[in-house]
Parts: sequence; C-alpha cells; structure tokens
Amino acid sequence: MQVYFVVLQKAWLYTIPETLRGLKQMSASKEKKTRQDLAAASSSDPKTAREAKQRREEKRNNRIYILIAVVFVVVAVVSITWKSGIVQRKATAATINGENYSSAEVLYYYKTAYQNFISNYSSYLSYFNLDTSKDLKSQTCGLDSDGGTWYDYFLKQGLTTMSAVHALSDAAAKDDYTWNDDMQKSLDDTLSSVESNAKNYGYTLEQYLKASYGSIMTKSVYEAQLKLGILAQSYSTNYTDGLKYTTDDLKAAYAKDPNSYDVVDYQSVKIDGAPAAKTDSDGNTVDATDAEKTAAMTAAEKTANTIYTDFKAGGDLSTLADKYDTATYTDGKAGTYSDTVLMNWLFSDTRKAGDYTLLTDKDGSAYYVVKFTSRYRYDYNTVDVRQILIQPETGTKQEGDDGYDAEQTQLKAAAKTKAEDLLAQWKAGEATEDSFATLATSNSSDTGSASNGGLYTQVYQGQMVQSFNDWCFDSSRKTGDTGIVESDYGYHIIYFVGEDLPYWQVQVTNTLKSNDYNDWYSGITKDYTATQHSFGLKFVG
Repeated sequence: MQVYFVVLQKAWLYTIPETLRGLKQMSASKEKKTRQDLAAASSSDPKTAREAKQRREEKRNNRIYILIAVVFVVVAVVSITWKSGIVQRKATAATINGENYSSAEVLYYYKTAYQNFISNYSSYLSYFNLDTSKDLKSQTCGLDSDGGTWYDYFLKQGLTTMSAVHALSDAAAKDDYTWNDDMQKSLDDTLSSVESNAKNYGYTLEQYLKASYGSIMTKSVYEAQLKLGILAQSYSTNYTDGLKYTTDDLKAAYAKDPNSYDVVDYQSVKIDGAPAAKTDSDGNTVDATDAEKTAAMTAAEKTANTIYTDFKAGGDLSTLADKYDTATYTDGKAGTYSDTVLMNWLFSDTRKAGDYTLLTDKDGSAYYVVKFTSRYRYDYNTVDVRQILIQPETGTKQEGDDGYDAEQTQLKAAAKTKAEDLLAQWKAGEATEDSFATLATSNSSDTGSASNGGLYTQVYQGQMVQSFNDWCFDSSRKTGDTGIVESDYGYHIIYFVGEDLPYWQVQVTNTLKSNDYNDWYSGITKDYTATQHSFGLKFVG
C-alpha cells in the first residue's frame, strides 16, 4: 500500500498550481491524519486493492508478451535473411585500395583461380598432391610460399587477380577508356556460352552459377566481375598495341643483348660423371658417398679423354658416343643461350666455325666433347596469313568400335568437300582478302582467329603444324595465294597476306613490349594489395 500511496502523493503534488506553493503548509498533525485516512480507505476496501493488483499484473504480463513477440520477430527476420544468403553474400571479405569487396565478389576470383588451375593441370593433379574430392583447407600446398593449404593458394591467386583487375579498371576510368562495342560483344558471347552450358545441364543460369561458383553467387555479381575483367584486359591490350619501336630501337636492343636472340648449331657428347643410383632393401634411394662421386667423375674423365683423342684423330662424335653407356650424343640445332658450361663456351664472342674442345662441368657432374658449327640470328621474314579451319564432325562411334575407321574416313571426306566448296565460293565472288575474312568469321572452327577474320600475323617457322608451316614458308609463296592443307585438326583453307618483319625483330619487339608493359603494369597495381577479412572469407570456398 505504501507504493500506491507514494505514487498518489507525487501525482497530487505535481497538480498544485505554482501560485499556491507559498501558502501555509498543513500542520504535521493534519498530514498525519490525512495519511491515516488514506491508508484506512485503501485497506478497508478489498475490491479496490484487488483491482489495483490485477492492473499491475496485466501491465507486467503485457510487457512480457510484447517482449516475447519482438524476440520472435527478430529471430524470424534474422533466419529469413540468413537463409536468403544476403548476409553471407554481402559480408566484407577483402579491402583493396580502401574499397571493401563482398564475399561473393571474392568468391568469383577464388573459384576462377581454382578452375583455371584444374583445367590447365588436370593430368598432373596427383603430382601436385591435390585431391579435388577433399577439403582444400586440409591439404598442404607445395606451391604456396608461406606453406599454406591449397585453399590459401587459390585465395591468394584470386585476390592478386582481383587487385589487378580493379587497378586496371580504375586506371582505365582515369584515362577515359570506356566500354565499347567490342567489349560488349565479348561479354555477350561469354554469357551466351555460359547460358548454353547451363541449359545443357538442365539448369537455369542462376542455378548453374551457384553450382559452379557456390551458393552465394548471383548473376549480377558474376556479370559485374566478368565485365570488369573484360575492360581491364582490353585496356591492357590497348596499351601494348600502342607500343611502337623504330628499326634503330630494335637494332640497339639486339646489340645490347645478342645472346637472348642468337642461336647456335653444334655437336656434343656428354659423358655422365654421376654415380649410378642405389636403393636400400626398402627401395629408398641412397645418397652416394663422396668417394663414390669422385670415382664416378674419374671414370667419366677417362672416357671423355679417350673420346676427345679419337675425335681429334678424325673420329665421328656420334659413332664414338655409341661405344660408351655413359656417353650421349647431341646434334644441336638452333640451341639457345643458358648460363651453363657448355653454352657459355658456345656463345663466346671468340668462337669460330670448327672450334672444338673438352669441357669439365663439375656442378653438373659431367664432361663434354663439343664442336662448334655456327652462330646466327633469325633473319628470315615472318608471314601474315588468314585461315578457315574446317573440322570433321564428331562421329557416333568410339575408337576400337567396329566401323570406327570407316566413319572417320567419311567424316574427313565431308570436311574436305566443305573446305573445297568454301574456297570455290570465295573464288567465284570478289576473291579479295576482305571477302576471305568475312568467310572465315562465318565458317572457321578456329576460335582463336575466327572473330578476327582468321588473321594470324608475324607467324614464325615452327609456330604452326607442319603442313600449315610448309605451305606458308614455301619460297614461291606470294600475296593472294590460297590453298588447302590437312592436319590433325582438320582442313585449313589458307590465304597468304604477305611477309612481315624479320623474326629477330619480332623477338626483340616482343621483349621490349614485355619489359615496358611490366613497368607500366607495376606502376598501376603497386598500391592495390588485398587485406583479408576473416568473417567474410568464411563464405568463400
């Protein structure tokens, strides 16, 4: 009852007009009597007391019910939000140059790094000790410089690419290098290809992306990052294509480092001075002792001296090498420079045709009897050509099945006929390089050149398959020549555009472009390093 009284007392006091506060207060006895009357009134009326208590309990229960309802609503909202993937998708997983990037964005680059590695090294995964059926976080990666897991390796690769893409995209924006029709076509073609793959597997595009990249991937995130990558690549290519060098530039670069461009022809016999491999009873390799190593080199030296003496007496190096198990003959053609005992002797400025010697390679545990023939650079002209590749259709039979060979013969014949018909069609029309390019764009199976009218520039000897190479570098070849050659890929309809720069100049140009590009790239990307955020990275993988 005291609490109730105090409340009433306070409520009553606050209703007193300010002008009455100066009046004479009640006497102490009157106040006492008033309190007694109030107390008596409240205690003498049980109904009033019960009602007051009931009201207080109702208010308390209402507050509890409201609190419980709010908790249920919050839990429901959090649950729905979590199941939708918004939290996982939007969580910050990395910061690059002050910009935060979500787990879904980082996931795109992580998965791309992983998929590229699997695609490029699918036959060597066991060599790398990578088991794709197991958790990548549980497998140590020998390629990771920090001794981390395969997950760590692919994450680093992905973040490095992501940093570079955003650095180049930012640089393109500052350079007013904007999105163009070629980039849009590249984007459309890629999305079309992905949608086609999704359809083949019975997926919608969203389902396919989630299956390929993870549950938090969306079309909008995928398309945005793909678009950035296309822009960055186009910007890089545009810079490289804009690098030009004069003939004097090329000559100066060659003169500064001729070993990087020259090649040598030679003959050599290598006499192996390493001890024979040994294993213990369990099959484990046993390291040779110093005494065994010395003995092996001594024996190799004796063999080398014998071969060298016989060679100087007119013997043939190939024939002499056949006499000894530890000797290997090499007919060296177009050997390139490396910092070895053999190549340093061959590339010496004092070397003359017909020089020969006996070399000791202690680090390589070997001796060499070597004869120098010539040193030269590639002065022949490269060529520019266009091609239309016609590949045979895929057959219904597998190799080893009855009728497989007959089916392949029929499919090849059909491809050859198609190639001949296309060439005849071109000859019956304008028969120009432009009309050939149009035909290539519409018909060539060579995805690397079809979009560019089948064009290959600065083709060097040995770059293409043998039949293609031989046709291009026929000494009688002239601009406008056409022909059809067969290879394991199918039938190549070739249009000879003409000769291009000498190959050594192409080599020097590529080196200068590579060096200049690397300097440019380093300057753009130097401040773009990724900081990882552990919470967001929980959803990447």
